[in-house]
Amino acid sequence: MPETPVSSVSRGSDPVRFAYWVPNVSGGLVTSTIEQRTDWGYDYNRELAVLAENNGFDYALSQVRYMASYGAEYQHESTSFSLALLLATQRLKVIAAVHPGLWHPGVLAKLGATADHLSNGRFAVNVVSGWFKGEFTALGEPWLEHDERYRRSEEFIRALRKIWTEDHAALAGDFYRLRDFSLKPKPLNTPDRPHPEIFQGGNSTAARAMAGRVSDWYFSNGKDFDGVTEQIDDVRRSAAEAGRSAPKFGLNGFLIARDTEAEARETLREIVAKADTQAVHGFRDAVQQAGPSTVDGKGMWQDSGFEDLVQYNDGFRTGLIGTPEQIAERIVAYKRLGVDLFLLGFLHYLEEVEYFGKRVLPLVRELEAQEAASEPAAAHA
Repeated sequence: MPETPVSSVSRGSDPVRFAYWVPNVSGGLVTSTIEQRTDWGYDYNRELAVLAENNGFDYALSQVRYMASYGAEYQHESTSFSLALLLATQRLKVIAAVHPGLWHPGVLAKLGATADHLSNGRFAVNVVSGWFKGEFTALGEPWLEHDERYRRSEEFIRALRKIWTEDHAALAGDFYRLRDFSLKPKPLNTPDRPHPEIFQGGNSTAARAMAGRVSDWYFSNGKDFDGVTEQIDDVRRSAAEAGRSAPKFGLNGFLIARDTEAEARETLREIVAKADTQAVHGFRDAVQQAGPSTVDGKGMWQDSGFEDLVQYNDGFRTGLIGTPEQIAERIVAYKRLGVDLFLLGFLHYLEEVEYFGKRVLPLVRELEAQEAASEPAAAHA
């Protein structure tokens, strides 16, 4: 295992939390012909959601792509699917991915308020600025330059928060305008949050700055320790400049836990060896509209190689591959750097989510408890 990093930015004794990518899309979470005992249909996903909340998962993220493509020919829409999963569970919070430019914030705010009431405060949203140019143009919508997409997303979030928390909301923006708009009922205001949590993705400089200014959570593509540290520092700096608390930090990771490290590494090797080359290259060509289009080259996928793109969001880079002990140690190492949540994907969801809950999560909690117990002693040393 690599040397464990140490940082002062950790949120201390708060336990690290876990989310999973909802497989509401055909083809699973890797673009490979390897067997994936995972299904995109509702019956499978309902069973998975219940299993996940009983095995330590706090959140689930329903992904969205509106147009069939790149090994994901079939896909259920995110907001309706999220509501179905919320109604099938008791504690799980479900995050629906949405695209500004395809949604109006007032319409989403209304849907979100209803979903929040029906689920007793468990609805959340992930604002996706969009990388898939073909999807926008196929729908006849304008395609904006990279940083303009993030400017629109920031305005979208400001409008959404106003509608959820204010009566007579007003906003005179470049993309959205609100004129004396009141929403009733509003979402639930709970001790945990004043409105549904607002997540945001993106790796670029524009994305990091936006997260610091307006978002509750920032999702990163898969990163090693150095990459995570750089992003957290940038997001926290942006929040400080905006005079607000920094958003919490979520990290994407594809988890391959096996009884031996050799088994885990062999699974990764087979995934890559059986990659759907045509689909991976198609995805690579499409994401040239994302990270590589930024001025400073810090966007998503700007340095992703073929192996990275086999898992859409660079999930292999996070390195959650090995024995339960190795993975638990790496998770806690990331936590020290300030990671609050892991967004996980799996090859065979039902089996591997249960394996995670029984074999990996207890070790994570044990390591967290050990570190919490040692902190007072270190403080008085």
